[in-house]
Amino acid sequence: MRFWYRTSLLGYLLAPLGFVFVLVGKCRRLCYRLGLKQVYRAPVPVIVVGNIHFGGTGKTPLVIALANYLKRQGLKPAIVSRGYSGKSKQYPCVVTQKSDPLVVGDEPCLMARRTDCPIVIDPVRPNAIQHVIEHFQANVIISDDGLQHYAMARDIEIAVIDGQRWFGNGFCLPAGPLREPVSRLKQVDFTVVNGGSTRYHGQSYLMQLRAEQLRRVDGTDTIAEVGGFRDTTVHAVAGIGHPERFFLTLESMGIRVQRHPFPDHHHFIPSDILFNDTAPVIMTEKDAVKCWNFANDNCWYLPVTAELEVDFLDMVSAMLGVSH
Repeated sequence: MRFWYRTSLLGYLLAPLGFVFVLVGKCRRLCYRLGLKQVYRAPVPVIVVGNIHFGGTGKTPLVIALANYLKRQGLKPAIVSRGYSGKSKQYPCVVTQKSDPLVVGDEPCLMARRTDCPIVIDPVRPNAIQHVIEHFQANVIISDDGLQHYAMARDIEIAVIDGQRWFGNGFCLPAGPLREPVSRLKQVDFTVVNGGSTRYHGQSYLMQLRAEQLRRVDGTDTIAEVGGFRDTTVHAVAGIGHPERFFLTLESMGIRVQRHPFPDHHHFIPSDILFNDTAPVIMTEKDAVKCWNFANDNCWYLPVTAELEVDFLDMVSAMLGVSH
C-alpha cells in the first residue's frame, strides 16, 4: 500500500490495469441497470454506508452512530454485513453480543456490542436482507459496506471519505487504492468526510471520532481515564485499515506510543498483544473483541463514537420520511 499514497513510477505502470478494473466494474453495473443481472429490492428502505476506497475509512463507526440515531427517532433498524474475515459455515448468520468474531467477523461483533440491533451477515447481502425481513421487525436496513454490491437495491447511498489520506494517488486497483473512480461520488446521496475540517467539494458532511474512556479488554468493565496514561509509554496495537490514525489519536492525548500495526481484520494471538515488560497495551475496540479471552489486566481499548452533523442526520431522516 505504500506506493498508493504517493506519486510513483509503479503507480503509472499499473495504471492501465486500473483502467481495465474500472471498465469491468462499469460493465458489471450496467448489466444490473439493464436487467441482465437480477437486483433484489427490499420492502423497507435500505441505506448503504460504503466507500470507493480500499481499506478503512470509518464506515463502521458511522453505521453504529446512524443505527443508534434511527432508534432514537422511533425506527427499528437492522444491519446487514458481509462478515468479512469470518469463517461461518452457514449463511445467513445472526450476530449477537456473544458471537465469536473469528466466525462472524470483528466488525459485526463490534456493531452488536454498540447498537443492540438485529445484525445478519451473508456474503450475498440480499440473502441477509431477506432473513432480516422474515425474522425481525425491522423497518429500515443499514448495509455496512456494499456500495459496489449492485445486486442489492438501495434507497440512500452514503460514501465515507478518509479526511487524512483522501484518495491516495487517485488510481483504481491495483495501481491505487480506489475501488471505483472518484467520479462515482457524484452519484451518491451523501459524502461524509471522516476527520479533519475540509469538506469534499464543499458539499459533504464532516464526521469526527470522539474518544471515550479506556476500558479493560478482559471484559471486566473496568474503566480508566485517558489522562491517567499521559506521558506514559504504551504498546499501541491496531489491526485496522488505517492504523496510523489510531496511533496519532493516542499521541494527541499526550501518550507516548510504541507502534504495533497489523493488517486489517488480523486474527490476534496472545503473543501479538502480550509483551515482556510492564508497559500498558492500548488497542482499538474492533481489535479488543478478538482478544478479550487471552488479554491480561494491563490491556485496554479505546472506544470511539462518531459525531455527525445535525444537518446530515436531518437530511437522512427526511429521505426516510421521519418527522421530528
